[in-house]
Amino acid sequence: MRRLLDAGISAAQAARLALAEQASEAGDEGGSAGLAPLASDLGDALDRLDEPGAHAALDRLLARFTLQTVLRDVLMPYLHELGERWERGEASVAQEHFASNVLRGRLLGLARGWGQSAGPRAVLACAPGELHDLPLIMFGLALAGRGWSITYFGPDTPIATIQDALEDVEPRLVVVSATTSQRLRAAQAQLTELARHVPIALAGAGATDRLARATGASLLQGDPVTAAERLADESR
Repeated sequence: MRRLLDAGISAAQAARLALAEQASEAGDEGGSAGLAPLASDLGDALDRLDEPGAHAALDRLLARFTLQTVLRDVLMPYLHELGERWERGEASVAQEHFASNVLRGRLLGLARGWGQSAGPRAVLACAPGELHDLPLIMFGLALAGRGWSITYFGPDTPIATIQDALEDVEPRLVVVSATTSQRLRAAQAQLTELARHVPIALAGAGATDRLARATGASLLQGDPVTAAERLADESR
């Protein structure tokens, strides 16, 4: 029930869900077979622009499975599939924006307090001009789950802003993400300068090994949850 309360679910609803899901309260011990229908319920609700239905489906997922499982095995596949449907003209701009906004709001709700850990600190920011931050939020949640403290700057962050903040936050790592390599190339000189002062990592579909080498950064690969787990393991 405490885990559900931390996820932003009301006390009364958390109590009902905890009782209903006793058999699988420890995470995915209830078995992954139950994941697919719940994931389908979430996708259907988002596609119908049904916000209450989407939140209810997320509540059920979070009641039965760990946050990492929901992020990696439900939300990332849904967003990837939604993007492909949008490119084929099978999903509308309204559906894409609605789903992104609902999920972004819910994930930021789950992120409350992620900057309070005593563990190493990561600064997370989207490259200048980059507005798509859902994968970066998921990365931050997964990293916070491994004991890291998160300072989140979000979309369209000037690199100079990160540089100015270094003295105040003293991060172990700065992560800059972008969906296109053009965003990172445009900031290459500033990223190179930033890397002289603090370790940085490039993330997202726009991050390449060539850009990482050129700027003196490391490269985060794989889905956000896997990348966070790998980083946390390597930093021990």
